[in-house]
Amino acid sequence: MGVQALGSGGPIAEGSRAGTSYALWVDGKARVLIDTGPGSFIRFGEAGLKVADLEAIAFSHFHADHSGGLSGILNTGSFEGGNAPLTIIGPEAASVFPGTRDFLAAQFGRGKGAWAYLHGYLDAGDGRRPLAVREIPAADAEQGPITRVEIAGGMVLQAIPVHHGPAPSLAYTVTVRGRTILFAGDQSAASSKFDRFTAALRPDLLIAHHVIPEGEGQPIGLHRSPQDIGRMAANIAPMRLLLSHHMDRSFSRLEEGLAAIAQHYSGTVTIASDGTCVTL
Repeated sequence: MGVQALGSGGPIAEGSRAGTSYALWVDGKARVLIDTGPGSFIRFGEAGLKVADLEAIAFSHFHADHSGGLSGILNTGSFEGGNAPLTIIGPEAASVFPGTRDFLAAQFGRGKGAWAYLHGYLDAGDGRRPLAVREIPAADAEQGPITRVEIAGGMVLQAIPVHHGPAPSLAYTVTVRGRTILFAGDQSAASSKFDRFTAALRPDLLIAHHVIPEGEGQPIGLHRSPQDIGRMAANIAPMRLLLSHHMDRSFSRLEEGLAAIAQHYSGTVTIASDGTCVTL
């Protein structure tokens, strides 16, 4: 069992990192994807993944750097066959952001979708796997419910609303065979319900997004600073911390960021690149 970073980059094209995407491997096959950022299609193929092996794809939110690679991944899946439903999980609509069903319909809906030829994913035509959609309330990071979703293969996912500016956003825990991975996603330090729910959770792995450095002028309303990542990790007490979703503005100051994290969290920290695997 393990987690592989298919994409460890952020919203700006700054080199060789793909947009955010993670694969959960169980018994030699990728069973769950968390996010499908641009470029994850390429990393998906490089890693030898198959859509036919997936049980679920979960979206943290619908910023393009977390969701722009879905069409390519599902397109490659149309060459694989299979008819078992593929669970798609994501937030409900809020602000200018679509809900998960509308997000899928805009791409694959018959007649009006951008790639309507893939409509079989939505209406079970053309021999493609049908998508079983779960929309999760995510607009209220303080009062929104924590939603449990059971996935085939004995996996249990919990979706936790988090604060990420106006974008309805979710963090996820995935538990299988007594192991738990916490995907914190894009979130600010205003995610107080998340902090309460995950206090002393002690997951096997916490994946946190390393987007901004310390200092003035950073958009702290969207992301946690290294200091806040350290406080979050100390509160959660994971066995390991994986830093991902890097941007040049934070990665160029990595040592400073690691020192800020270490003021609060003394556990093992791994820096994700595309393809990085953490085994559990």
